[in-house]
Amino acid sequence: MDFQAEKALVLDHFAALDRAEPETVADALRIRVSADYRWRGFAPFGEQSGLAIADVFWTPFKSAMTALQRRQDIFFAGLNEIDRFQTVWVCSMGHLMGLFDRPWLDIRPTGKLSFLRYAEFNRVEAGKIAETAMFFDIPHFMAQAGQSPFAAQTGQHLVQPGPADHGGLLSGKQDPEDGAATLALINSMIRDLGTWESGLPLEEELAQTWRDDMLWWGPEGIGATYTIERYAQQHAAPFRAAFSDRSPTNHVCRIAEGKFGGFFGWPNFSARMTGPFMGCPPTGQRLSFNVIDIYRREQDRLAENWVFIDLMSIWRAMHGESG
Repeated sequence: MDFQAEKALVLDHFAALDRAEPETVADALRIRVSADYRWRGFAPFGEQSGLAIADVFWTPFKSAMTALQRRQDIFFAGLNEIDRFQTVWVCSMGHLMGLFDRPWLDIRPTGKLSFLRYAEFNRVEAGKIAETAMFFDIPHFMAQAGQSPFAAQTGQHLVQPGPADHGGLLSGKQDPEDGAATLALINSMIRDLGTWESGLPLEEELAQTWRDDMLWWGPEGIGATYTIERYAQQHAAPFRAAFSDRSPTNHVCRIAEGKFGGFFGWPNFSARMTGPFMGCPPTGQRLSFNVIDIYRREQDRLAENWVFIDLMSIWRAMHGESG
């Protein structure tokens, strides 16, 4: 498959959403989503059905952001390995950018340029979008408004760029062998890192599938890190020290095309908080992690990784909150 029809459908869907006014978002959605459309998003949105997502997310966000535009950095498609390559998914990543002029989620507006970092997977079936996982970095949006919910992070968070080679928008046909190589490498990485039980020193474990000059673009609250050495110091080691008894990886979708690939889970995994995390003391709780990971392969190693983690949900659970 070349995925051209599915990509065109999703791009048309994006264009319709981008053109829509706050009060016409439902009409724009109705054209290309299925009657039993399913939408998953980070806290406080959770799972939504049908056109409810217009009122829950799109209309309030568009009302808050003047002159909203989508700035894509990565766009690709593929067959889902998790269901034995039966379904087609289209992935998009970038920022929703506009002027933050009115309150959103009780975040005070700035009247200035703001970016909502997002990634989404869309399942296309019978000429409609049947399912969407749209994950976004609300804490980063808050930080831009001077209202960060988190203490100092181990990495550094900026407005995150797209791929170093500027080649992430795969609108045309791609060599299937490239996608297969990317998917195989992602699977090798999952086998190496997905259990935390390889027996190797952390940096050696990472070096099996990552370039030495890897870039890990993490979410607000954790931040980005550069090189295997600093990634190990600034994220992987602190994270593993904070959590134990990790469950197996549980993905809903895992795809690759060309040099890009990624996955999401709902949740990806769970682990028990047995050490301090993000300034919070250990609670002993088992916490679930909803995550999107997107990767760029360079030759036989992974070079970049953009990561979306539902930290607001984790934070609420650690503090005994629900919803």
